[in-house]
Order: sequence, then structure tokens, then C-alpha cells
Amino acid sequence: MSLPDRAAPGVQEQAEGVADGACQLADAAGPGAWNLPAAEDAVEAIDVLVQALAAIDPEAARILAGVPAATDELLRHFRGLPSAAGPVAIPAPRVVRKPRRGLGPGYQGIRVPRSS
Repeated sequence: MSLPDRAAPGVQEQAEGVADGACQLADAAGPGAWNLPAAEDAVEAIDVLVQALAAIDPEAARILAGVPAATDELLRHFRGLPSAAGPVAIPAPRVVRKPRRGLGPGYQGIRVPRSS
């Protein structure tokens, strides 16, 4: 889908304001800076933006369909409530090792002269 070159009056400016506000929030709020009301407000903003973007077309709605469940689960986590989906197994991080370089065919080791 391609969107029109021009947005409806005020939409571009509002979207820019939301993006600027989100960046300012991200810069100001580290892990220890949040309280529950602030987190609830941020989640509500995400939900409203998802609804607005999902209204663009059915494919946008399909792509964003999982976000409300994710934000609901996030709020349950912040409120100390049990997960609505039950425990979720988190896969262990995959350790990627650098490939080893062989010493080549016929390597016999390092010969060290014996001292007498």
C-alpha cells in the first residue's frame, strides 16, 4: 500500500509532535525513572496510536493486531498481576562462537630442543 503524498490538515504536525514527545520521554526516563501512573499513560498513548494506525487499512490492522494484548500484558506485569497467558518460556540466548582456524594439514606441533 502506498500512502498519499499529503496528510490531512494537522495530521503531519501532530505525528511529528508525538514522535518528538516520544523521543524526549525516552531520553528522560531510564529504568528507575518510571512510576505506575507514568507507565499507564505511556501504554495508553501506545494503544491510541495503534488504533489510529490500524484505521489506515485492514492490512495495517492485521499487522498491529497483537499490540493491544502486549500492552495489556505489560500493564499486568507493572501492576504485579499474574500473566494472562501463563508462564512464557524465554529461550536461552544463543551463543555464537567464532569459527576456529585449524593449524593446517600435517601440523606436528612445536619442537622444543631438550636442554641437557
